[in-house]
Amino acid sequence: MKNLMIPSLLAAALLASPAQAFQQITHKRIAMDAVAYMRNNPETTEYARLKAWVNAAGYTLDQFAEVLGQGAYDVDDFQDTYLCGAVTGDCVYAPVFNAGASLVNYTSYWHFQNHTRGSDVHGNDLGGYNYDLLTVWGDIDNLAATWLVGDYLDDGNGGMTGWFWSDDSEYNSYGITEANYRQGSHSSKSMYDDFEEIPFQPLDNLGQYWYSQFLAQPTAQTLGFVMHTTDLLQPHHVWTTSALNHSGWEGWVADYYDGENLNDSGLVTQAMDNFNPVASGSSDIRPLLTEGGALAYGNGGIVLSSTDHNDRVQVARVVVPHAIAMVVHILNHAAQQVSH
Repeated sequence: MKNLMIPSLLAAALLASPAQAFQQITHKRIAMDAVAYMRNNPETTEYARLKAWVNAAGYTLDQFAEVLGQGAYDVDDFQDTYLCGAVTGDCVYAPVFNAGASLVNYTSYWHFQNHTRGSDVHGNDLGGYNYDLLTVWGDIDNLAATWLVGDYLDDGNGGMTGWFWSDDSEYNSYGITEANYRQGSHSSKSMYDDFEEIPFQPLDNLGQYWYSQFLAQPTAQTLGFVMHTTDLLQPHHVWTTSALNHSGWEGWVADYYDGENLNDSGLVTQAMDNFNPVASGSSDIRPLLTEGGALAYGNGGIVLSSTDHNDRVQVARVVVPHAIAMVVHILNHAAQQVSH
């Protein structure tokens, strides 16, 4: 049984600490390094098609890489997910009445794909974050569930309220964000009325939503939003926990990204072969994204329990090159689509 009885002052302190996956700058570097890899390997990638589209859109390749990377960076800052107090009905997008919002937004709960379990109540083959069904968890998970016990997802004027029908809706997160990330699955508002049992949609659905937006109206920014799915190569996001060295690992990756040559092009080349490319006639990139998650789940679990530098190097030199390779595969497919 997960322990929900944690002192509120300690909860406030820890909830204000980072609990995202790769740091935002790492997301940006991965996306930009994928573009650089394509430029350096035009014979084995869709570089020519990508460059033709980029130039036709009025960008240089370097400008495109910057916008793409910034899009991957920006997803953690989305203010699209408000949780409302079980008693007050007051709706906020970050813990402690928005304190530390730049570090932890509730939007981060859409950034998981739980490979420790099977399908979820929505009908997805793999679910997302659901505190009640976590297989591994730790202090941050418990603290959040304590802080947010009984809190519900903002549904606009849809009927969910706090005690005595109090409700200060700020954004219809159920009718907009959750609906966008539903992607062929099914939901009901009752699934979102108590945080500790909320089955958040998985990250691959987020990626699929933004990719569909890109296909409908191709822009570098929306394609960049898709690239935040490199969270799937961060082991904590597929083992599914906000704790267990989560923030320490993300900081380590950012600190040693260059020093340990985590973007080694030779490793990226090897990683390319470990993905099945998305068929040019398909618009569903989720199988590719799930392959990335499976790889991190199978190769990165040690960083949940170990902070040893060598252990972290071993994992990082697998997951980071595969994250870059996954972005290259998405860019290859995107280039095929916009060149039709």
